[in-house]
Amino acid sequence: MEFDFDEVEDEEDSPFPEVRASVSNTDDPEMPAMTIRMWFLGLVLTLAAGSANIFFNFRQPAPSIVSNVLLLISHPLGKLLALTLPIRTYRLPRWLAPLGLGGYEFSLNPGPWNIKEHALVYIMANVSIGVPTALNAVVVAELNYDVRLGYGFNALLILATQLTGFSLAGLCRRYLVWPASMVWPQNLIVCTLLNTLHAEEEDARGGISRFRFFCYATLGAFFWFFLPGYLFQALSIFSFVCWIRPDDIVVNQLFGTSGGLGMSILTFDWSQITWIGSPLMVPWWAEVQIFTGFFLVYWILCPILYYTNSWDLSYFPMMANQPYDRYGDPYDITRVLTPEHTFDVDAYNNYSPLYLPASYAITYLIAFALSSAMIVHTLLYHGRTVLRGFLHTRIEKDDIHAKLMRAYPEVPDWWYLATFAACFALAIVTAEVWHTGIPVWALVLAIALPVTYIIPSGYVYAMTGQNITINLLAQIIPGMILPGKPVPNMLFKAYAVQTLAEGTAFVQDLKLGHYIKLPPRATFMVQLVSTVLVGLLQVGVKEWMFGNIPDICQPTQKDFLTCPHNQVQYTTSAVWGLIGPSRQFGAQSIYHPQLYAIAIGAVLPIPFWFWQRRWPNDWNKYVSMPIMLNGIGLIPPATGINYSSWFLLGFIFQFLIRRRNFGWWTKFNYVLTAACDCGTVLSLLLIFFTLQFPKGGFNLNWWGNTVFLNTADWKRLPLRDVPDGGIR
Repeated sequence: MEFDFDEVEDEEDSPFPEVRASVSNTDDPEMPAMTIRMWFLGLVLTLAAGSANIFFNFRQPAPSIVSNVLLLISHPLGKLLALTLPIRTYRLPRWLAPLGLGGYEFSLNPGPWNIKEHALVYIMANVSIGVPTALNAVVVAELNYDVRLGYGFNALLILATQLTGFSLAGLCRRYLVWPASMVWPQNLIVCTLLNTLHAEEEDARGGISRFRFFCYATLGAFFWFFLPGYLFQALSIFSFVCWIRPDDIVVNQLFGTSGGLGMSILTFDWSQITWIGSPLMVPWWAEVQIFTGFFLVYWILCPILYYTNSWDLSYFPMMANQPYDRYGDPYDITRVLTPEHTFDVDAYNNYSPLYLPASYAITYLIAFALSSAMIVHTLLYHGRTVLRGFLHTRIEKDDIHAKLMRAYPEVPDWWYLATFAACFALAIVTAEVWHTGIPVWALVLAIALPVTYIIPSGYVYAMTGQNITINLLAQIIPGMILPGKPVPNMLFKAYAVQTLAEGTAFVQDLKLGHYIKLPPRATFMVQLVSTVLVGLLQVGVKEWMFGNIPDICQPTQKDFLTCPHNQVQYTTSAVWGLIGPSRQFGAQSIYHPQLYAIAIGAVLPIPFWFWQRRWPNDWNKYVSMPIMLNGIGLIPPATGINYSSWFLLGFIFQFLIRRRNFGWWTKFNYVLTAACDCGTVLSLLLIFFTLQFPKGGFNLNWWGNTVFLNTADWKRLPLRDVPDGGIR
C-alpha cells in the first residue's frame, strides 16, 4: 500500500483510501461505552456461544458460531433493551465511599443503543468464543495417553495460554495498533458492518430491511436444517454417485462425501458447506485460488500418489483422521508407550512404524512447502512494506484516528506486564504441580517463540491480511528437544501456537477499538473479563460432555460426536511428539522425500513474482502461492465435499450475484451468511438436546437416513488389502 502523510494532513483523515471508505473520522467522547446493558448482553452471548462452540468442536459436521453472528444478534437485542429498560439514574449509598463507590451514579438505560457498546460486545466475542488449542490437547492426553489431570489443571492451562497472548498484544500496541500504516484489513469489514447497522435508518434504498431479512433467513435456515440434520440425513451425506455403486471403492473414494474427494460437489447441509468457513465472506479471488490449490493437490496429485501406491498409501483409507500400523489397523499408541508415557524404542521396533493415510501425507507435504513459500512470498511481495513499517513505527505522524484517541486515557504498559508475569507464573504452576513432564526451560522456549514472532507476523498480517503461523516450527522443536514425550510436546505446541494466535486476535481487536474510538481501558476490561469467564466455562462444558455423553470421540458415535479435531491433534502428537521428526521423516523413512518440499516451496513464488512484475494486469496481481497452499490446510478433518460445495456456493454469491445484482449483494450478502449460521446452530442444538440426547435418542430409521451407511465411502475402505504379515 502506498501512502503519503503530507498529502492527507490537511484532510484530517486516514492516508489509506480503504480506511477512509470504512472508518468514520469523527468521534463523540461523551458516548457511553462501558454500560451495564453492554456487559449483560456481551457476557450472555459470549458465554452461550463459547459453550456451543465447544460442543460443535467435537462434532462432524458442525457449524461454529463466529463473532459476526453475535454482532448481528446483539444489535436488535441492544435496541430492545434501550426501549424497555427504565430511564433513570441510580446512585450508590455514600457508606460505600471507603471502596471508592460512594455516590457513584449509573443508569440501566443511558440512551439509544450505540456503536461503541456494540463494538465492545463484538470484541468480547472475537477474543473468547473460539475453541482453545490447549483444550484439544487435554482431550487427546486423556483419551489417547490416559493422562488425566483434572479440571484445575485444564482451567489454569487455558487461562495461561489465552492471557499470555493478551498481554503480548498490549505490549505491541505502539508497533501494531497506533501507526496508521497498520491497516488490519479484516477490521475494515467489521467497521463497515457496524457503521451500516447504526446508520440503517438513513438507508434510502428501500425494500425489506436488513433486520427483517435476517429474521426470515434465520427462520428458514432453522427449519431447513431439520431435513439434513435429522429427518433426511442423506441430504447432508449427499454422495448420490456412491449410492449407485456402493461397493466400488474407486468411485466412492473419488465422489464420496464422508471419506472421499467430494467430486459429487453437492450437499444440502449448511454445516458441511461452511466447514472451512462461509463462502459468502471470502473474496472471490481468494476462493478461486483456494479451490485451485485444492483441485491441483487433492483432485490431481492425491489420486496419482494413492493409486500408484506411493508411500504405501493405498493400503489405508484415502481420507482418514488417524495414523495406521503395518497391519492396516489404527495405530495403537499404547503398544509403544512406557508406563511413564514416554517412547519405548524396542516396542516400536517390534510393533510397527507409523503409516500416514493420503490425507495426512499430503497435509505434511503441503505444510513443508508452505513453511518456506510464505517467507519467500512475504520478502518478494511485501518486503518493502514491512521495512517501511519498521522504519515508520516510531516516527509516523498521527492520523486523525490516533489524534481522536488522545481524548481517552491509555492503558499503562505495566498492566500488561503484570498480566504476562501472572500468566507465566500460572504456566510454571501447571507444569510443576501437576508433573506434566515439560521442564521449565522448555516452557520458556515455547513462550519465546510467540514473543519473537508476534511483531514480524503482526506487521505482515496488519498490512497484507496474510497470517504467518508457527505451527510446523512448534512441532519440530519440541520433537527434537523432548523426543518420545507426546504430552509435553502437545503442551509446548499449545503454549507456542495458541499464544501467537491469541496475541494476533487481541491486537486485531485493539485496532478495531482504535478505529471505533473505544476507550482503551474499556477494551482492556472486556477482553480480560470475557477471556477468563468463557475459558472457565468451556472447560466445564468439556467436562460435562465427557462425563455424560456415551461413546464420545468414537467413530461410531450415533450423534456424530466423533471429535475430528482431536483426531488431528492425536496424529500430530504421535508423529512429532512420540515417534519424533527424525524417525518419521529421517533418511530411513519412506516419508523422507517430503522434506524436499521445503526447497520446492521456496522456489514456487519466484516465477509468479517475475510474471507479475513483467506483465502486470488486473488479475495476476492476486496470485499468491501461500493462499493456495494455506487454504487447503484444513484437510483433515475436512474432506473434499467441504471444498467443492463451498466453492460452488461461492461462485454463485461472490461471482454471479455480486456482478449481476451488486445492490442486493451489498445489502444482504453478509446478513444472509450470518442468518444461515445462526439458524443452523439453533436448529442443531434443539435437535441434539430434544431428539438425539434424551433417553438414548429418537432416531428415524428409513432409507433417507441409512442409504449412505452402506457405501465404501462411509466405511472408508482402502483400495488394497494389507499383505499377510503386514507391510514390509
